[in-house]
Amino acid sequence: MCPICGSVHCYRQISPYWRNAIELLPCFKKGRVPIARFLCRKEHTTFSLLPIELIPYYQYTVQAIVATLLLGLGCWNKGQRGFHGASAEVDQESLVTPWLVAWWLVVIVRGLKRAHAVLGQVRDLSKVRSAAGSTVAWAEVGSYFLAFGYCSQPPWQMRLQELLNRYSRSTRQFLFGIPSHHRAGAG
Repeated sequence: MCPICGSVHCYRQISPYWRNAIELLPCFKKGRVPIARFLCRKEHTTFSLLPIELIPYYQYTVQAIVATLLLGLGCWNKGQRGFHGASAEVDQESLVTPWLVAWWLVVIVRGLKRAHAVLGQVRDLSKVRSAAGSTVAWAEVGSYFLAFGYCSQPPWQMRLQELLNRYSRSTRQFLFGIPSHHRAGAG
């Protein structure tokens, strides 16, 4: 089904584009991946099929961002500043800064809040508390990660992939980020 107009078979495949995909842990890797593109014949608009491991408009993978937030959460739990601690733990070539970690915290918490009702059908989220402020955001993301069984050791990556797949299948949306055809004024 076309995400632009909702019709079946109204689209055709066009040439792909390439974008960066950056992984941070266990080691820094930067690569380029092809992204399939399609043209909606009805609306004369293009759309892409982004792999679930990527977030719209972000070069870093979901796993890289969550891993970095787990590092930051560990620092924050020790009474340190999580943004700085997380950025210091990853490879210097990755160009991860405390500001970027802070933004990732906002993006991940925003996605989890938006998906709270759907995710609550899969996991017990009764201990998740929401409020404003970076200190509360660390506590909030920590309570979500705890509910999902994420810790700094594997197999949290498999659990994350399972959660991304399940959410996407049930809602036909990304858990984190918003693609261009769902943004205000798009269409």
